[in-house]
Amino acid sequence: MIMNSISISLIVFACAIGGALIGLLLGAVLPPPHLSGDSKELVRLGMGLIATMTAILLGLLIASAKTFYDTQNSELTEMSAKVILLDRVLAHYGPEAKEARDVLQAAVTRLFDAMSQGGRQKSQMTSTPSGAEILYEKIQELSPQNVTQHSLQTEALSLVIDLGKTRWLMFEQGSTSVSLPLLVVVIFWLALIFCSFGLLAPRNATVVATLSLCALSVSAAIFLVLEMYSPFSGVVRISSAPLRNALAHLEK
Repeated sequence: MIMNSISISLIVFACAIGGALIGLLLGAVLPPPHLSGDSKELVRLGMGLIATMTAILLGLLIASAKTFYDTQNSELTEMSAKVILLDRVLAHYGPEAKEARDVLQAAVTRLFDAMSQGGRQKSQMTSTPSGAEILYEKIQELSPQNVTQHSLQTEALSLVIDLGKTRWLMFEQGSTSVSLPLLVVVIFWLALIFCSFGLLAPRNATVVATLSLCALSVSAAIFLVLEMYSPFSGVVRISSAPLRNALAHLEK
């Protein structure tokens, strides 16, 4: 996903700076009547409208990506908390639940290692269903000797099911990505805006440098938006601190 994000960001940069260069060239070859005061004012008004719509679409892209990122982060934190609670429930059940606790610790360790190595989310989610099933079976095999143990077993089974639901929800959400038509429209509008910048700007090194920095800034923003859609393997990666804390509790 990182390479894909970089590729798209480079395309955005190329379109923006290409539009600016086309605008500079058009400004040099168009006859003076085409660049009169009234013509420039119309261009400014038209590009102002496009710039406003571009800002709205960029805002939608950023809001959608941030919501997705925050949702995944929240679900990981919730899952880590439930892991700790499940371990405490099994610990209160008694020594008979030690094998189930070991299975739980091994599953969390694998997930933490995968996150630390920056593995793809889908590989993390598909590598552990068997561990979750084994954990459920181990808890199901427990033979409660009193009402308290029976209650703890029921609570543990409920927590395992909740953990499974959360993990598969995160797995399904992993297929979410930025809307391609929306992204294409934004890139096209950005190229038009930069073309108008070049058309109306004087032709000197300062203008070229400024337009280049603006194009770089816009492409960097698109890159960050795309990276937030891969929170387990991208540059803008979700912290593994909740799982680390969960492991610390499991090892006690």
